[in-house]
Amino acid sequence: MGFQQGLSGLNGAAKNLDVIGHNIANTSTVGFKSSQAQFADVYATSLYGVGGLQVGIGSKLADVAQSFTQGNVSATGGTLDLAITGEGFFQLSQNGVTSYSRNGQFHLDNLGYVVDNSGARVQGYAATNGVLATAPGSDLQVAFTTGQPRLTANVEIAANLDADAVAPGVAFVATDADTYNHTTSLTIYDSLGSEHTMSLYFAKSAGAADPVDWTVHYAMDGVSAGSDTLSFPLVDGQISSGSQQTVAGTYTVAGVAGTPFSIELDLAGSTMFSGKFGVNTLTQDGYGKGELAGLAVTQDGIIQSQYTNGQSLTIGQISLTSFLNPNGLQSIGSNHWIDTPEAGTANTQQPSSGVLGQIQSGAVEESNVDLTAELVNLIIAQRMYQANAQTIRAQDQILQTLVNLR
Repeated sequence: MGFQQGLSGLNGAAKNLDVIGHNIANTSTVGFKSSQAQFADVYATSLYGVGGLQVGIGSKLADVAQSFTQGNVSATGGTLDLAITGEGFFQLSQNGVTSYSRNGQFHLDNLGYVVDNSGARVQGYAATNGVLATAPGSDLQVAFTTGQPRLTANVEIAANLDADAVAPGVAFVATDADTYNHTTSLTIYDSLGSEHTMSLYFAKSAGAADPVDWTVHYAMDGVSAGSDTLSFPLVDGQISSGSQQTVAGTYTVAGVAGTPFSIELDLAGSTMFSGKFGVNTLTQDGYGKGELAGLAVTQDGIIQSQYTNGQSLTIGQISLTSFLNPNGLQSIGSNHWIDTPEAGTANTQQPSSGVLGQIQSGAVEESNVDLTAELVNLIIAQRMYQANAQTIRAQDQILQTLVNLR
């Protein structure tokens, strides 16, 4: 009798409904990959093989295959919300168990580690003083430290000195504006991040000569730091000599007077044209200490801590892992998979290398479930269940007819 076929069909239809229901339930689960129930027919065999007139005895569930197609990427605005565009999985570790996920909803725990919602730590390339390690597999941790200040070593100034200015003709005195023609100042930093004011005073030299000489006097925190001569040929007004200077002296650092400094001064872009004095470029390479202001993640997965002094420091790089057969991965829940021999060798590298995709910060990858298709499949699975139930009913009626024979 055909009860076996009908029963196997009912079991298969029920499994299919389970898979479809699981897909529908995870329509809004970030990084979820939809599954499909795959079936195979079943035939009875004997010790001496099978004949040409064999009749199958039903179906069985052959596999529940997942579809690892790309889901839509939606913006969230969270810095540590990360989406993978392309192939690859995030690698995570928890209690010694390594798992993989496409869900990039990460945050910092109370120790500064980058973790997902289950507490698993994101793996990647750790960094020491901004230098990335050469091998992946490290927990990524953000250190809540103060940004290191930097001593000013180079200053660049490009100014236009008024060619029609009248030479003062008297000895320079910083507090007397009549002893110089132009002045400008900028803030520089010592080794501990303290601010100091560097002032420059430009005085045109007396006499008519080509090139025209100007004397630039330096002061640090109001204390004289020497002077130099700048020359401007009349043919083009471009500085011809004195464009590279070294300004040296002492200043007070952390209350300690007499601390030496030496700054390389670049005046190469300066000119002498008729018109008002103006400063076109005024830059220096020092900065004070900074407090941690936030994080940034690049397309290559590099995590940078950003400080209030405008500087940034690399704290690590997220790694991605690919498999030859992603369907060989075993799902353990919470959007995590673990590798198995069927998945092939795990290839863990930097994002954007080889077949691996890029990382998009401030976004997550949505579930790849096609809700419309799943609802249609739900109707088909329901009809399958009803039809298999009818075969059992028909077999029951035939059996009842045989029982009623006299």
